[in-house]
Amino acid sequence: MPSSTLSRLLGVPSRRARRAVCTALVALTAACGATGKYVWVDDLPPTHGPEGAYVLGPGDMINIRVYNQEGMSTHGRIRSDGKISLPFLNDVQAAGYTPSALAQQLQTRLKEYVNLPVVTVAVDEARPLSISVLGLVPRQGVYQVEPGTHLGQILALAGGLTDFAHKDRIFVVRNPAAPFRIRFSYDALVRAEGRAAQFVLQAGDVVVVE
Repeated sequence: MPSSTLSRLLGVPSRRARRAVCTALVALTAACGATGKYVWVDDLPPTHGPEGAYVLGPGDMINIRVYNQEGMSTHGRIRSDGKISLPFLNDVQAAGYTPSALAQQLQTRLKEYVNLPVVTVAVDEARPLSISVLGLVPRQGVYQVEPGTHLGQILALAGGLTDFAHKDRIFVVRNPAAPFRIRFSYDALVRAEGRAAQFVLQAGDVVVVE
C-alpha cells in the first residue's frame, strides 16, 4: 500500500497538509498573542458551552415536515450555498439556524399559504465536523469527526500531548475572525471533571496545545 494512502487511512496529514498547518499555526499564534485573553471552560457563558444547540450547515440532511401538508414537506441535503429547496417557498436559507429556529421561520412564511401551519425540522444525517489540531501534539492536522465529539477524543486522535506541552495550556479557539479562546486543563479532561468533560466541539473549532 502506498505510504500516502496509509497516511490518509490513519488520519496522518500529508506533507503539504503539514506545511499548511504550520503556516496556520504561525498566523493563529500571532492572532492569539495579540489578544492574550481566554476564558476557562468552567467560567464559560452558556452560549459558548456544551449546552449550545446544534446549528445547521451545508451537508446536513434534514427532514422538513409541514403537518397535514405532504406537498409542502421535503427531505434533502443543505447545499453548499446554505440553502434547501422547499415547495412554494423555493430556495430557503437553512445554514446558520438551529432546527427549531428554522421551523419557526418556515411557519411564519407558510402562513401565506396555510392557516396556522405546524412545521418540524429534524436532522436525519449530520455533516462531519472539520476540527484543526495545532501545537504540541504528535499529529497536527485537520480531522473529520462526528457531531458530539469531545475535546478529549480529538486530542486522542492527535496522539495526545508531547513531552514539551503544558498540561494546563490547552485552548479551543472559536470564530477565527475574532478569536475567542477557551482554556482547558489536561488533568480535568482525563479525570472527566467539571464542564471540560462535557465540552462538545463545534464546526470550525481550532484546538491549540501550547
